[in-house]
Amino acid sequence: MKVRAAGLLDLARIEEMHRSAGVRLSEVEPPAARLWSLLSATLSALLPLSQETLIYVAEENGKVVGFIQASGQPLGLDLRGARVLQVLNLQVAEEAESEEVAAALVEHLSNEALDKGALRLFVRLPERDSLLPAFRLRGFRQYATEVVVYADKPVMRAEQFPDGIRAVKRGDNRMLYQLYRKVTPQGVSQLEAPTYREWRALHGGEWSGRLAARGSDKHDYVVDRVEVVGWVKAERSTGARPDTLNFMALPEGPLPGELADFGLSLLKGSEAPAWSSLRHYDSHMIDALRGRGFSMLLTQLLLVKELAVRVPVREKGLVPSFG
Repeated sequence: MKVRAAGLLDLARIEEMHRSAGVRLSEVEPPAARLWSLLSATLSALLPLSQETLIYVAEENGKVVGFIQASGQPLGLDLRGARVLQVLNLQVAEEAESEEVAAALVEHLSNEALDKGALRLFVRLPERDSLLPAFRLRGFRQYATEVVVYADKPVMRAEQFPDGIRAVKRGDNRMLYQLYRKVTPQGVSQLEAPTYREWRALHGGEWSGRLAARGSDKHDYVVDRVEVVGWVKAERSTGARPDTLNFMALPEGPLPGELADFGLSLLKGSEAPAWSSLRHYDSHMIDALRGRGFSMLLTQLLLVKELAVRVPVREKGLVPSFG
């Protein structure tokens, strides 16, 4: 078996595998599979084959039997400057040895990413995914769990919205980063975004599961009470995707419920279902949404592989100078 960079001539075969995998999943778990397709890359993310994405294929007897795809954060970042890569797709043809092909692709991607200067590889997978061992056995470890909640017809409970709610404006990013650090366990934030600059890259690329639908109508708000204590983004989808709600909030009093109601008010009049992707430590927001018609649809594991160990440069001490 040979693993190599994908070329334009491989796209037809990659499309075929991508399509057949979706059909197989939909036969087994229709709701979860449909939503998972929203969280992973759509086929349009495979094109073009440029510096914005890495795609490698496994070839056996002249036939492509699997492929893996990764991108920098945010999507579209020149990979020559990317320090963090996200695995977007890993698929193996039905007739191939799944474990062997998947392991070879993950190993090859890890080596190539390291050669290009990446420090870490991230991937999100549904619980009990058949490809999970291919990542675990190649050095990926779980650092967080993500819960997807979904509602065909979400319902507001009240029109009592948070005090201090206002639209996001320029200059809020650093306060949002501080909120991220407050609501995120240190072990997670140190992996994902130990610095403001890295958080900006991740926040812009929506690695945290907040994939924007193309052509969607976005509304971005913060709860400002001297410091930012909450954030909500609502996206009305104009396509086949559901509406999307994203949250960060301190677990204080009525704030999660009020923020959930405000987010739903931004979607008022929409006939589309809605979904939200939240981490295991966002239990206060998960509970607030479950009380408004949402149910847990899918649990995902977030895994990371450290490709290189970062050693902090020793700071130079200040030495007094006399005369």
